[in-house]
Amino acid sequence: MENKVLVETSARHVHLTAEAVEILFGAGHTLTNKKDLSQPGQFACEEKVTVIGPKGAIKASVLGPTRKANQVELSLTDARTIGVVAPIRESGDVAGTPGCILEGPCGKVEIAEGVIAAKRHIHFQTKEAEALGIADKQIVSVRVNTARPVIYEDVVCRVHDNFALAMHIDTDESNAAAAAGTVYGEIIK
Repeated sequence: MENKVLVETSARHVHLTAEAVEILFGAGHTLTNKKDLSQPGQFACEEKVTVIGPKGAIKASVLGPTRKANQVELSLTDARTIGVVAPIRESGDVAGTPGCILEGPCGKVEIAEGVIAAKRHIHFQTKEAEALGIADKQIVSVRVNTARPVIYEDVVCRVHDNFALAMHIDTDESNAAAAAGTVYGEIIK
């Protein structure tokens, strides 16, 4: 198997619990699929929320389906804009992270923790990872040859049967590399 990977830019977004969805969008509300994403079962929603921090607010897309915990994934620039110091973490690793207020058309939810800058990562389907000799949680580098070539270091590999091969970086990382459009990277072990 070739060691090339599609590099996708993951813009600011929010993952919500079913309870938060009802508070923010109204009793009985469920998330509306606007567009399927590259990871099976994941989708961008029609719904948006305002993420409010001590110094400001920004709009963010909601991703579905609902989760067991609320989580806000921002670029470091976004976090600075709203006055939050977001640690770089893997998705789901929110213990001890800052909180914020989420506002929707029907209400507000204050979360005590959950604001992160997502650590750059690659999703591998199990058989793809095996073919490349990649283990879950392995750290690799990825070379991207754009108008501003970069080598992303400290990229965590996430392996699961239900994943599809794709690397995710945030908007700050994407803009720094001029990674617009369809971009592929080369995995360096």
